[in-house]
Formats: sequence, C-alpha cells, structure tokens
Amino acid sequence: MISQTLTQEITNLHADICSALADSKRILILYALHERPCNVSTLAEELGISQSASSRHLNLLRERGIVSAQRDGQSVIYSLADGRIIQALDLLRAVLTSKINNQAALVNPEIKAEA
Repeated sequence: MISQTLTQEITNLHADICSALADSKRILILYALHERPCNVSTLAEELGISQSASSRHLNLLRERGIVSAQRDGQSVIYSLADGRIIQALDLLRAVLTSKINNQAALVNPEIKAEA
C-alpha cells in the first residue's frame, strides 16, 4: 500500500513542478536560462514570443520556485533556482527518445529497440 506521505509528495510534485513543465515554451525558457540569466525581453526575442507571454511564463516558473529573479536597475534578471532541473529535463528527453526509437523499431525491424 502506498503511504499517505508518498501520496502527498507526489500530489505536491505534480501540482508544483510537473504542471509548470507542461508547456513547451516554459521548457525552452529553462534551457535558455541554463545558458545564461537574462531579462524578459531578451527571452521573448530569443524564443520568438511576445514579452507579455514571456513574462507570464516566468511568473509561473518563479511562483513554483523553478526560476529566481534579481532586480538589476530597471530590469529584472531571471536565472534557474536549481540547475538540477535541466538534468531532470534531459533525463525526460532521453526517456522520450527511447520511446520514439522503440516505436520506430516496431514499425521497421531494422531499427534497434532501446532498453
């Protein structure tokens, strides 16, 4: 039987982190911030989205504790609160890549399935 503590931790994880990562633009923002901290307008330009959309995504990520914000004069500079989020995203990407490769192997037997 799954403990109540584990159930609560999973619920909190899903509510706080997983839902924040459910948007591809937010994931791209995290990868951009992994390269270097920057402000809303720089992120918007790099990702090809509006400044207001960038700001909304950053606010959600900040509320969830995934990014942090530091005022620099008139500007706010965003950075990753914990770099391990990129490791988690990379691991998820690897899982998805394996899944795609395994599905491709079912269609084409010449492609090797991954473990």
